[in-house]
Amino acid sequence: MGNRAAGKSSAGNSILGREEFDLKTSAQCVRRHGEVADRHITVIEAPGWMINYTVEDSPELLKQEIVLSVSLCPPGPHAVLLIIRVDTRFKETEREVVQGHLDLLGERVWSHTIVLVTRGDSLSDTSIEQYIESEGQNLQRLLDKCGNRYHVLNNQNRSDHTQIKELLEKIEETVAQNNGCHFEIDRKILQEMKERRRAEEERARERMKRMKKQKDNIRSQMSDAQHLSELRIVLMGYRDAGKSSAGNSILGREEFDLKTSAQCVRRHGEVADRHITVIEAPGWMINYTVEKSPELLKQEILLSVSLCPPGPHAVLLIIRVDTRFKETEREVLQGHLDLLGERVWSHTIVLFTCGDSLSDTSIEQYIESEGQNLQWLVEKCGNRYHVLNNQNRSDHTQIKELLEKIEETVAQNNRCHFEIDRKILQKMKERRRAEEERAKERMKRMKKQKDNIRSQMSDARHLSELRIVLMGYKLAGKSSEGNSILGREEFDLKRSAQCVRRHGEVADRHVGTDIMFSTIRTGATTLRSRSCWRRLRRQWHKTTAAILK
Repeated sequence: MGNRAAGKSSAGNSILGREEFDLKTSAQCVRRHGEVADRHITVIEAPGWMINYTVEDSPELLKQEIVLSVSLCPPGPHAVLLIIRVDTRFKETEREVVQGHLDLLGERVWSHTIVLVTRGDSLSDTSIEQYIESEGQNLQRLLDKCGNRYHVLNNQNRSDHTQIKELLEKIEETVAQNNGCHFEIDRKILQEMKERRRAEEERARERMKRMKKQKDNIRSQMSDAQHLSELRIVLMGYRDAGKSSAGNSILGREEFDLKTSAQCVRRHGEVADRHITVIEAPGWMINYTVEKSPELLKQEILLSVSLCPPGPHAVLLIIRVDTRFKETEREVLQGHLDLLGERVWSHTIVLFTCGDSLSDTSIEQYIESEGQNLQWLVEKCGNRYHVLNNQNRSDHTQIKELLEKIEETVAQNNRCHFEIDRKILQKMKERRRAEEERAKERMKRMKKQKDNIRSQMSDARHLSELRIVLMGYKLAGKSSEGNSILGREEFDLKRSAQCVRRHGEVADRHVGTDIMFSTIRTGATTLRSRSCWRRLRRQWHKTTAAILK
């Protein structure tokens, strides 16, 4: 067990002494056998979780597979090897993520768990104990939880059979510590999960039948004349959902920059005998309601559907398949799409990205396992959905099928494209023009102000020392700004309840930067450090006196 890219497959191959596990991501448990050091070895590799996703954020299918994994080697595993890479920092967030996922198996699993540290070659002459002590309390707390059972593995040195022999001996010692018993999950937990999985698989089969029937009905009503020579598409979704990658997959080449953009981006291409126009709208923050999103973002969402006149044939709503779709995401998503009016839903297709993480699992099973929030969304979009594997660009079938689904969507809408209410669009454009005019005036004033100040300054006013205080709410970016000013990583990105002071030489000046305490707005502003405030006030009086002098 472990996060993705921790090295589970490589560890399994090292244990069995041959290439048994595929290094590609799998959504299902994989079981392999072998004879090693006069023992019959069964190895189960459970799917990995995302390194920064809590158990609440992980998809239901992943959590089910973790629970199932320990039942695939009956009567139960002698040990659970928790894989951790030695070449990355083990932080508090990773510890919480690891603990959350293993706790799915119950508290007793920890007495059967060994921490297996991979990438041992990167340690060189450093001992694993020295590494553990240098990593600090997060890794040490995890090891304490596992009864201080650990082993280091160099996957690059398969010829060293000693490391595998020692690992197997440690597993036997773990069994002895547990009175000769293997780990066995609570039967109720396993039974409930299996029953739930069977019900989901049944519903998934029913969904597939309904979708096939729906497609056949639409296709039977479509003539060859309804094969569109032009398709206009708008991509929408939260940041990091995979909109740019989806756009590149649709057009078959790298047209969209993967960096975040604050403006809509339009690209064109010829795909499957059609002229395709793709608009990528800026993404919203995954946990920000529409009320919290910046006005500029909301304006761009409204503008997006006007950038492919007379309007898009379909809006593709991008959702990652490798994360949990919760109630908050549903509310956020609905709020942003509702900016375009209720009619947009009849032109919307849910496009699932990161399809490679599903492996052999059908998209229907994923939808059924995720529960009512995702099912509500799919229903809201008229049960129109498609899954995309952005890692497999050579599979042109998935794009061909997507374009066919867009044509079916057009047919369902009486061959009409989506068109936003002109009053909404006109009002937004007028507002933007007024804002742009005011912005130009502001720029002129700022330039004039700067020129006036500079004209009154002499070369002697170039200060050899600058003292700066950074203030703001939590997560505003104070630490990052401090690091940018000083040109190096001086401020820890973790939250601090005390002021932090750092110094540096920047542009021929000695710069001293203080990060003040964070403030939390709960109706009234709360100051978390009176001493910080007093120091700031004293410094302010000194600075004011110097300016007046």
